[in-house]
Amino acid sequence: MLITLDIVILILMILAALWAVMTRSLLRSGIALALTSAILSVLMFKLNAPLAAVFELSVCTGLISVLFISTISLTQPLSYEEIIKHMKDRFRRFRYLPVIVILAGIGLSFVKVRPNLILPPPETETNVRNILWNFRSLDMVGQVIVLLCGVFGVVILFKERVKK
Repeated sequence: MLITLDIVILILMILAALWAVMTRSLLRSGIALALTSAILSVLMFKLNAPLAAVFELSVCTGLISVLFISTISLTQPLSYEEIIKHMKDRFRRFRYLPVIVILAGIGLSFVKVRPNLILPPPETETNVRNILWNFRSLDMVGQVIVLLCGVFGVVILFKERVKK
């Protein structure tokens, strides 16, 4: 049985996503979400979608993870009894999730769908830097605005915490 690199990447992404859902620590869950997003961006690069991969890596892996982790650090920790109760509730809700994901993956591997899609001709420009700064400059401005909003939001949250 030959396991290709794509299958290994997909398995790693599924494991990271399951770790994000199943872990009891919010901080570990945020880190696992960032790892899932980073693996997804690697997959996008491998599928020749560098623009989508760059945006996934910078916004989802970077900004969203920083926002989640900073918000988690601002919250009050739970007591030991509350943690045990949440763990039992979470296990009860998600105990069948790994089995369902594995069965869905096996079931979907048997489905042979051949869509008849007509794709537009590929762009002649292959330099990502040239595409981002010359053809997609408005997207870059939007991404910079989103990143700055996230940074300023985190700064404001930390200033509020220091005042309290």
